Amino acid sequence: MSAEPSDRGDRVGIYLQDKHPITENMELVQYAEQQGVDEVWQAESRLARDGITPMAAYAAVTDEIDIGSGVINNWTRNAALIAQTMSTLEELAGPDRIKCGIGAWWDPLAEKVGIDRSGALRAMRECVEVTQDLLAMENVTYDGDYVQMRDVELDVVHGDAGPRTVPVYVGATGFKMLELTGHFADGAVLNYLVSPEYNEKALDALETGAERGDRSLDDIDRPQLVVCSMDHDIDVALDNARELITQYLGQQPHIMKASGVSQDLIDEVGEAIGGWPADAEDIEEGMHIIPDEVVRKLTASGTPEQCREKVREYAESGCQCPVLYPLGDDPRLMIDEFADGYL
Repeated sequence: MSAEPSDRGDRVGIYLQDKHPITENMELVQYAEQQGVDEVWQAESRLARDGITPMAAYAAVTDEIDIGSGVINNWTRNAALIAQTMSTLEELAGPDRIKCGIGAWWDPLAEKVGIDRSGALRAMRECVEVTQDLLAMENVTYDGDYVQMRDVELDVVHGDAGPRTVPVYVGATGFKMLELTGHFADGAVLNYLVSPEYNEKALDALETGAERGDRSLDDIDRPQLVVCSMDHDIDVALDNARELITQYLGQQPHIMKASGVSQDLIDEVGEAIGGWPADAEDIEEGMHIIPDEVVRKLTASGTPEQCREKVREYAESGCQCPVLYPLGDDPRLMIDEFADGYL
């Protein structure tokens, strides 16, 4: 079972991509669990590393920490396969530990592998609805525009064949997707490289969708990815975050637009790095364009206390569980600083 809520009164998680080898990430997740971190969310970023393999590895070497996909996409995996995968992860991890985060992917990567993402809102709704029903161990027949099922159900052979305990989240950035998430999903994985001010608009969209589904905002869990570049040297911390921002400004500008970054800056960085994929030299050239104020606006970067202060801003603007992406050379420093919470 998941760890009981800690006495500190606030949840905190860590977010892992491909910065470190999987074996190091496994050790880091074990350390995070020992320190009392509540959740780990694994990215499926670019074409660097799939999200499911590391999740299974973390489940195999831990006992309590919750493990989420942050996020897999709904285009390359059939909804039945997503449900089957999450059911298998629950068998490995135990009940109440696995969280299924699904996102709408991004261009140009999707387009380059032959995926047409038009109709993203409808496609996401159909995928999530069917995944939820299958995880509830229902027999599903569904005739959607993007998802078709006929007499389909999970066939659990080993262990408890009752409903799975896996909530389904949507990794939503745009406000229409957030409204849709509020209407039907169990939770929203709020994105990173956005500002706390963005969160206020995001919550409005979630609440609008929740009301449409006869729910309230309190019914929607809201973890949020937060870039945390922590170093006792402020310049080092800012530059580590600046590199990531440059990459995303040039390759996934939709995230930056949501936070109000100027289109002129987005265009300038995009021209400097040349889109996806970008090499290290292009990213380094683009870094010089990003001012410190943008780094501070979109990330929790700086000294430990500066990082904690920024994370509190995200929490005060609606994030229920900051899921911290450690960019510094010492991720254990970040875990130690947040092990007792951030409030």
